[in-house]
Parts: sequence; C-alpha cells; structure tokens
Amino acid sequence: MIRIVKMTFAPDKVEEFIKNFNARKNDIRNFEGVTHLELLRDKKNPNIFFTYSHWKSEQDLENYRNSALFKSVWAVTKPLFIKDAEAWSVDSLFNVIPK
Repeated sequence: MIRIVKMTFAPDKVEEFIKNFNARKNDIRNFEGVTHLELLRDKKNPNIFFTYSHWKSEQDLENYRNSALFKSVWAVTKPLFIKDAEAWSVDSLFNVIPK
C-alpha cells in the first residue's frame, strides 16, 4: 500500500519542518511495516511538501498512526501548516521501471 500526504506550510516554517523531518526520518523509515519513505517538494510552491511512503499493509500504517512516534512527529509538524494536510492511501496498478 502507498500513502501520499500533502502538507502546506507557512513559508517561514519550512526550514523548521525540514529540520524536524531530517531528525526523525530514520525513525519513521525503520518503523515496522515501512518499506519506502520519500519527502517530495513542489517545484512551483516551495512551501508544499508530500510524503510518499510504502507500507506492507494497511494495519502497519494504522499501527504507525497510533504510535508514540507518529504523535511526537505530528505534534511538531501540524502547528506549522497553513492548510490542513491531505492524505491518500492508494494501490499501485502499474510499476514501470525504466531501462
């Protein structure tokens, strides 16, 4: 399962977000059930970010969302938003790997 989360930060809070993400990314990546984690930044709006993560199962994602780790990361991240986060859980239908 793939999880995509769109986050829009106050422009003056972007560096604080990046610093916190860098400090916690290995903890998140090593959480049980996570197989891939990326942080993406919008090319036209530098205060918009996306997390792109792969999970072994929906239950693994739920375990993370209910964990102390998530609660501590979210407690720092959420106050930096200027818009509510948007999230999608999706399944990959095709995975085209370049030559």
